[in-house]
Amino acid sequence: MRTLSKTKLLAYRQCPKRLWLEINRPKLRQDSASTEASFAVGHQVGEVARRLYDPEGKGQLIDPKTEGFDAAFARSTDLLASSQPIFEAGFKAGGALAFADVMLPARKSGKRVWRMIEVKSSTSIEDYHRADIAVQAFVARTAGVPLASIALAHIDSKWFYPGGDDYQGLFAEHDLTDEAFGREDEVKAWIADAQKIAAKRNEPALSTGAHCGDPYECGFIGYCQSQEPQAEYPVSWIPKIQTKVLKSFIADGGVIDLSDLPDELLNERQHRVKTHTLSGDVYFDATNAAADLAACKLPAIFLDFETARFAVPIWKGTRPHQQIPFQFSVHRLSRTGKLEQQSFIDLSGNDPSRGFAETLIAACGERGPVFVYNAGFETARIKELGERFPRMKTALLAINARVVDLLRVAEQRYYHPSQQGSWSIKKVLPAVAPDLRYDALDGVQDGGMAMNAFQEAIAPDTSSTRKAQIEQQLLEYCGLDTYAMVRLWQFFAGRSDLSV
Repeated sequence: MRTLSKTKLLAYRQCPKRLWLEINRPKLRQDSASTEASFAVGHQVGEVARRLYDPEGKGQLIDPKTEGFDAAFARSTDLLASSQPIFEAGFKAGGALAFADVMLPARKSGKRVWRMIEVKSSTSIEDYHRADIAVQAFVARTAGVPLASIALAHIDSKWFYPGGDDYQGLFAEHDLTDEAFGREDEVKAWIADAQKIAAKRNEPALSTGAHCGDPYECGFIGYCQSQEPQAEYPVSWIPKIQTKVLKSFIADGGVIDLSDLPDELLNERQHRVKTHTLSGDVYFDATNAAADLAACKLPAIFLDFETARFAVPIWKGTRPHQQIPFQFSVHRLSRTGKLEQQSFIDLSGNDPSRGFAETLIAACGERGPVFVYNAGFETARIKELGERFPRMKTALLAINARVVDLLRVAEQRYYHPSQQGSWSIKKVLPAVAPDLRYDALDGVQDGGMAMNAFQEAIAPDTSSTRKAQIEQQLLEYCGLDTYAMVRLWQFFAGRSDLSV
């Protein structure tokens, strides 16, 4: 019988086929950049947790990758006889194995017992965390560990970092002992069923679906999709499939092509996507698009932000996972069509927020519309800056009052079949202005890449040469975002009289 890790048991609970592929064809897995980034965040959060739960530094860290699994299990057993914190203690029993983030010694009725804490980088308890905790408790107790309690610690998103490397209060801890101990029979069943899947000679015949990204993004989805019939017009191109009737029609009927969706189940926007995707015709309500923008007189500002966020805050006064703007681009378009661009970027490693806010106020001036694409993001960041810097709050909120969202115009007035059901600027721009291409940029081509590039740039070991390269890439990327908006505005407003 194969001993299954907690990770593989959770993979089984997401999808039995995923478990089989993890065991038998692991090279097919292709983790996304976001998945890789989440691994890095998990390591960082784990390091902080060790400092908080072991302030005197007397604990022992077990590393099965360097020690070997058998040695890690043996050392874990030996350390259970001690009275010091243990991190990543490993246990194997009942057909499964697991490593505990934190083990803290305690005494109960005069005997040594242990308190286990699982640490997560999320900001709340999810259902899959509860399953995680149940597996941890089962394996440890079956292995003979005198486990008195088990808790989950997640990041408290309302906590503000006071600075000075003081992370007390970063985690909110929840005792899940009774729940975890009460799920022993469930865990046994999971292990037994997973063992059966692992022993199969052939991979399970399971189709892709919503479970492929819930609760984790599966690295095998590309492989699985390649084995399925390929729709000419995938049903996934239909935007915002939210009604139960439509969801059921797709799921129960195994519908994969949007051409098979009944018109009566679609709302106006979904019907537009279906109709114009199938016909290949462009939808453009030019008259009303121009009317939407008619009141927005020049001069105008076109604005875009780039932000970074940290599960463990690094700047005083910021919260976990808070979006911190570190860069903006502004294109100013005068009444005569003169176009000027201004940028702000701070890669010093210091909190860029105050300098960002001051420069933004000066760059936007006091009059004219401020065009953005998807206004909720920029306006939320501006509001947060106003809350952090009260003296600038009035000026910052005045910018928000001038914001005009080009995304709303695009969604209501335009659709090109090449958009594949999306109105992201990276989908709309190639249809409206094919001479502008994000994929032609060097290095940074989307917001996720921008965030990763920023974090690399401010890392202490990044060379000045590499930092300069990153800065140039970020400037080009953010600048394209605002110039793209200029071109979209010109197209929607019908201003062919301006050469931009």
